Amino acid sequence: MVTHHSHQQTRILVQAAAAACEDKKGEDTRILELDPADSGLSDFFLVTSATNDRQAVAIADEIEMRLKKDHGVMPNSVEGRRNAEWILLDYVDFVAHVFLAERRAFYDIERLRKSARPLSPAEFETELKHALADKTREARSKPAASSKAKSAGKSVAKSAKSPARSASRAAKNPAKKKPAAKSAAKKAPAKSPASKPAVKKSPARKAAVKKAPVKKSAAKPRRTR
Repeated sequence: MVTHHSHQQTRILVQAAAAACEDKKGEDTRILELDPADSGLSDFFLVTSATNDRQAVAIADEIEMRLKKDHGVMPNSVEGRRNAEWILLDYVDFVAHVFLAERRAFYDIERLRKSARPLSPAEFETELKHALADKTREARSKPAASSKAKSAGKSVAKSAKSPARSASRAAKNPAKKKPAAKSAAKKAPAKSPASKPAVKKSPARKAAVKKAPVKKSAAKPRRTR
């Protein structure tokens, strides 16, 4: 089954393969970053030279073993191991080419891939470190931005809920405002005693009216004998 990796993962695998070449004394190791329009499935070519067939096999074995052990990746296919003049390890996203020096000069892959950008292992490693650092900064900035967005959302939600809460509280406890009206009603009779004296004076007028018939009886003429 063919497995494709992300561009960043592919760079890490290429860097590991280049380190394996360096450890086994590969000569003039170069990494070709292929033009997407001209590369097909692969993104990179790794090219290195060996002085004899035994060294070529040792370099190819080291690449295969290191990628399997450290990254769990196996080549999709391996060609040329028997003759060891040109060993090709196909990892789909990149291809490692281990040449005998004279065969490399004969096939001249670098010349055939004029549109590719050649890099030394040191240059490639520097670019990889910068790319990983940028990715780390980006990953760290995302949680900070998301936390700010969440806090802003929470504040908006709280402000939206507070009127609803106050309205619900007022709806649940409408009787709490009624005691004020009742107390006002209870206090109202306290002012009425000031107006009651006017009512008490009215019996005096009634008494004056009742005495009027006494005066009329006094005015009657006396009878003569």
